Amino acid sequence: MPFVADRLKVIKPSPTLAVSAKAARLKAEGKDVIAMGAGEPDFDTPQFIKDAAIAAINKGYTKYTAAGGTPSLKKAIIGKFKRENGLDYAEKEILVSCGGKQTSFNLCMALLNQGDEAIVPAPFWVSYPDMAQMANAKPVFIEAGIDQGFKITPQQLERAITPRSRLIWINSPSNPTGSVYTAAELKGLGEVLRKHPNIVIATDDMYEHILLDGSKFVNIVNVCPDLYPRTVVMNGVSKAYSMTGWRIGYCGGPQELIEAMENVQSHSTSNPTSISQYAAEAALTGDQSCIDPMVAAFKERARVITEGLNRIPGVSSLAPDGAFYAFPDCREAIRTLHAAGKIAAPTDLALCDEGYLRISFATSMDNIKKAVDRMAAAIGQVRVAA
Repeated sequence: MPFVADRLKVIKPSPTLAVSAKAARLKAEGKDVIAMGAGEPDFDTPQFIKDAAIAAINKGYTKYTAAGGTPSLKKAIIGKFKRENGLDYAEKEILVSCGGKQTSFNLCMALLNQGDEAIVPAPFWVSYPDMAQMANAKPVFIEAGIDQGFKITPQQLERAITPRSRLIWINSPSNPTGSVYTAAELKGLGEVLRKHPNIVIATDDMYEHILLDGSKFVNIVNVCPDLYPRTVVMNGVSKAYSMTGWRIGYCGGPQELIEAMENVQSHSTSNPTSISQYAAEAALTGDQSCIDPMVAAFKERARVITEGLNRIPGVSSLAPDGAFYAFPDCREAIRTLHAAGKIAAPTDLALCDEGYLRISFATSMDNIKKAVDRMAAAIGQVRVAA
């Protein structure tokens, strides 16, 4: 008899986690590997946040909390949304989860039915479509290549919408491309979505604070406030505060949907780790200047890696406007490698069309320079040999 449910037959393991695991394995074997796959800052968690966690442990805050998060953390999240985003939420409209990944999973399980469609702008974060499929829905992709800055247009969105459309993700700044939608671009998408009231909008703002082009962050609710009643605003502490391993994500949204998402969570993980919640509360209410040195470092790394990639024959990379990823178009270089018999299959991380690579520059400048030099040398040797 089969032991695996049919719905999992179309689900793939997370390719980014697989790449990171392989890099770690090769390093353990003594190989000289420069790992640039992980989507996490290489900085330590700020000390005042760690101190808050230690204090929580010493005070005995190590028991179960409410499934959807502690009242004090929810209050901190409400304050953050009001202070930084101009959004008003009540406690019942807030959910704390075990990272941003669980937020999206809870949303899919609470919202989507058999036959529903979830719109996924591509390139995309790897888990969006698989989460939709686990909820028995169909992912519908809208592809936006380097020629349009990896951002979909209102015309593309309109063509993708059907009577079955139920959810759309908007991720800006983007993982994997580093692209950032402007206020005008979001307004254009909002004008389309306004005509389709059955679609719930998930704005994934996880990289909100990592803006590299000097712009001010805005999401679709900021420019189209009338969409607020059917938008879930998703965020977390992982990227801005270098707290990936603490596993705290959060969201604000319509009470009925948030309560359904909490119900899903109550039967899966229950509450996020109590200690991590107190650390996250400190992060959101403490001195926000701790973010500035990280962003400054990412800006310089983005410049160096973009310039380096664009010097490689057959590689073209846009300068990322946010997050900490370069997403170079390597199609010409890959064709060269194919012709020389150096690779047998296209590069595909399930993020977009074959031929693009996500490269995380959340690593040291030394590693970035070495990695670019190695890529250039490998492609250059093939061209010389050819």
